[in-house]
Amino acid sequence: MTLPRPASSPATDAAASLLADLIAHGVRDLVLSPGSRSQALALAAVRLADAGDLRVHVRIDERVAGFTALGLARETGVPAAVLCTSGTAAANLLPAAMEAFHAGVPLLLLTADRPPELRGIGANQATTQPGMFASWVRESVDAPVPGESGAGDDWSGLAVRAVAIALGADAPHGLPGVAGPVHLNLPAREPLSGEPVVVPITSGTAPMPAPREPVVLARGLRTVVIAGADAGPDAEEIAHAGSWPLIAEIVSGARFGRHLVHGYRALLRRADLGGAVERAVVLGHPTLSREVAALLARPDVEVIAVRHGGEELDLNHRSRAAASVVAAPSDDDDRAADRTWLGAWLEASAAQAVDLSERAPDHDGLASTDSATRRDAVRAELEAVRRPLDRELLVDAVWRATWPHDRLVFGSSRLVRVADAVLGGKKVPVHANRGLAGIDGTIATATGIAVASQAGGAAGVTRVLLGDLTLLHDVGALLLPPDETEPRLQVIVGNDGGGTIFDGLEVAQVAPAADLDRAFYTPHQVRLEHLALAYGWEYQRVTTRTALDQVLTRSVGGRQLIEVPLAR
Repeated sequence: MTLPRPASSPATDAAASLLADLIAHGVRDLVLSPGSRSQALALAAVRLADAGDLRVHVRIDERVAGFTALGLARETGVPAAVLCTSGTAAANLLPAAMEAFHAGVPLLLLTADRPPELRGIGANQATTQPGMFASWVRESVDAPVPGESGAGDDWSGLAVRAVAIALGADAPHGLPGVAGPVHLNLPAREPLSGEPVVVPITSGTAPMPAPREPVVLARGLRTVVIAGADAGPDAEEIAHAGSWPLIAEIVSGARFGRHLVHGYRALLRRADLGGAVERAVVLGHPTLSREVAALLARPDVEVIAVRHGGEELDLNHRSRAAASVVAAPSDDDDRAADRTWLGAWLEASAAQAVDLSERAPDHDGLASTDSATRRDAVRAELEAVRRPLDRELLVDAVWRATWPHDRLVFGSSRLVRVADAVLGGKKVPVHANRGLAGIDGTIATATGIAVASQAGGAAGVTRVLLGDLTLLHDVGALLLPPDETEPRLQVIVGNDGGGTIFDGLEVAQVAPAADLDRAFYTPHQVRLEHLALAYGWEYQRVTTRTALDQVLTRSVGGRQLIEVPLAR
């Protein structure tokens, strides 16, 4: 039977108008998962992509789609949209919505829905979608059904408000000035699609949040600047302006500069350093060490937290929130006190720095014209070839291979903590989903980051460093449609056959070994090379530092899965 094709429909008109408005207000990327109820929006998106007005990325798994959109928005700072059909499809966007809310990432959740008369009566694929993300979005809108007003475009005006609120405009939920997700629930009646509708795209500007006065940081207090996830270079600038030590997590994007503290965990435990802190200025979301959490929970420490995600940072229940901070001018006495305080930290920091260079290949020695030097280098290289890679050498190799034109993404695996403990300073773009520090969607997020950065002109490669369970948790993200350009993407998997991150938690001290294996380590024997082959990735298995350096530094033309076996 051939169904008649309507010339147009209210759903078609509304979909075209909404997407044109989103593009007019800055949205450039939309990730969609196929579905019947969302067909009007999907077809409108594809037509806009054909015209060059929108980049459309298709993913069959809504959870993967949500995290791909999260990665696009993380990299660009512009709201990315994710579109799905009704029912359980919408529910699969929840993990990405939660991460976006807590990490302060602008995201637009577009969920197609049945009209109100089909809700709550057992209709197929109809559930309660309005408000389903209420605790984790800055605003939730249950849009009117197109055509009810007679105009055929009942979604007009949704775009400008949604973009503004996603970028931090005042909203019913979330912190003023902080970006986050917005949910537009879009019900429609049949017919759901028809002849293409052409809607002119005009430029527009979403209202931005009003700037707020920065908090002025008085001088003379024994201060540390703490850079958590997504702090960015602002943290280094504040530390430099105030002459204060900089404690920067590896995922902060602020791990560089003359004031950077190495081995900060040990120094925070010292009474003369960590114990003497009077004020902590926090940018981003610190999550990687108990020592930082303990400092921020101390009632005797003044904590000034620059707003970052959907919740205020207030571990000691007396922290002060700030939209931004600046260092106050200082007099001679203040400058002397700050220099003494900074000097003590940097002197202790120098003793804590970890130098892994002696464990890396001696390329100069191998190329030397002096026979004795070359012989010693060859002997050391042979010893390195026989020595299996460990976690410290793995993170060091990835860090050394990554440069400012690249992107580095850390999964929430054991490796990110090893990297935080041993790696030095380097100004490279770093991403990690540390809003809730889950292992969800790491590869999908990294794919979005790679696609966005390379579409924006970045010449480098996006590297993802993660553990085997984090990879397996997001294995569906390895699938890329054949009509989409392959990003330059290296996924480096430290495979120790299970979740050994639990070695560092209390459960490892109290649970029987068999229970640990079954309920926590979850050992597996997955053949990663078969996964790579099935999904069309190039696969490499490396066991030595030399081989790893060669793989990481050669030209990357597409997607590579690099497996590094690690000891349990």
